[in-house]
Amino acid sequence: MKPVVVAVVGPTAVGKTSLSVEIGRNFSGEVISGDSMQIYRGMDIGTAKITKEETKGVPHHMIDIKHPGETFSVAEFQQKVADYVKDITERNHLPIIAGGTGLYIQAALNGYIFADEKRDDSFHAKLEKEINQYGIDSFYAKLQEVDPEQAEKIHPNNKRRVIRALEVFEKTGKTMSEYQAGQKGDSPYRPIIIGLEMERDLLYQRINERVDVMIETGLVEEVKNLYNQGFANSQSMKAIGYKEIIPYLKGEMTLDEAVDLLKRNSRRFAKRQLTWFKNKMDIHWYTIKTGQKEEQFEIILSDLAGMLEKK
Repeated sequence: MKPVVVAVVGPTAVGKTSLSVEIGRNFSGEVISGDSMQIYRGMDIGTAKITKEETKGVPHHMIDIKHPGETFSVAEFQQKVADYVKDITERNHLPIIAGGTGLYIQAALNGYIFADEKRDDSFHAKLEKEINQYGIDSFYAKLQEVDPEQAEKIHPNNKRRVIRALEVFEKTGKTMSEYQAGQKGDSPYRPIIIGLEMERDLLYQRINERVDVMIETGLVEEVKNLYNQGFANSQSMKAIGYKEIIPYLKGEMTLDEAVDLLKRNSRRFAKRQLTWFKNKMDIHWYTIKTGQKEEQFEIILSDLAGMLEKK
């Protein structure tokens, strides 16, 4: 029988971490981080990485497994999740995936079959050089021409994803959208997906407050340390919370400007996360309200107990 996997999803700052811990405590669970950036060592504040105290004794996996200079792919995440789920299930514990990186979680739960096409570093370097020289607009226009569906999903300034989509088309003759359309396989699990959402103004207020706390607790020093180690152009440093601080370190903007940019990007990211989860996955949604978190968590835990019985 396929293993049961619980996933806790939703936008940043909505309360996924604390709910996943409570599920772990109540159902003998172990948490697998579904955040594509918490895998990196030394990136703690900007990724809102859970502390040892916050885990309340619930085991956590997929955290601090990579050096900041290393890359990480959706396919690699999928394989690691499969390994963790197998191990956790064999110990009669409940696997819980918690995080906000929608594509990663969707890929893991839906059994995507990834193309064997490896990244061509020379092609990637060539396009990156040309984009740096001529700008990204003409390359994004080409992507719109060959794969309009994928272009709709990719922000025009997301150089890495534009290059990858063009590379797949160049090397295989198939668009990224064609690959993805054929990738949804039979899920290897019996998933239960719980989604948390929040009234937008309240969520945005929480995001702004979270950024202020990050700054107060040393985010600038964390980014400076990574920057000084030479990771400025690494995949890890493209994350929200890191890329906004670098212009400040370079003297290109004030700290207040960098913080405002970080808040804006975080709010926009939350909106994109919510849109992704609403459109892509079958989710049991719960709205978290001010001052009612504990009561709402109790309702969720009760509902989950019923769902697990049916599984």
